Amino acid sequence: MELFSIGFIGLFSASFLSATILPMSSEGILLLMLSQQYDPISCLMIATIGNSMGGLTNYGLGMFGNAIWLKRFGIKEKKLMTFQKRIQKRGYLVAFFSWVPFIGDPMTVALGFFKVPFIPVLFFIVLGKFLRYLVFVLPFL
Repeated sequence: MELFSIGFIGLFSASFLSATILPMSSEGILLLMLSQQYDPISCLMIATIGNSMGGLTNYGLGMFGNAIWLKRFGIKEKKLMTFQKRIQKRGYLVAFFSWVPFIGDPMTVALGFFKVPFIPVLFFIVLGKFLRYLVFVLPFL
């Protein structure tokens, strides 16, 4: 079964999965649906919710992270402590850029790992992802 043939469920799934570490792009599905006369507001909301939930999944996975694991990947404790101080101060603002390809997913994992407060992270993840999809939907409104 094609992802497009299942409509909004496919858009939600593609949006969710593209916000995880899987190399996917949901924008193509979104544009395809919009070109097929799907409701732009519904598409915007579903893509935003799916992509935000994927980002929050990364955040949750980060919360279960362990500093010992990072050391195995060659990340030194001093560097980890420096990054921790920076991200805990205003790290929730970083969540706004969680939509950026390649760096957004690791950033949301880091936000969870460093236990950045959930509510500001939630707000900025949703805001960033909403605005990104809005750029694609605006021509269809």
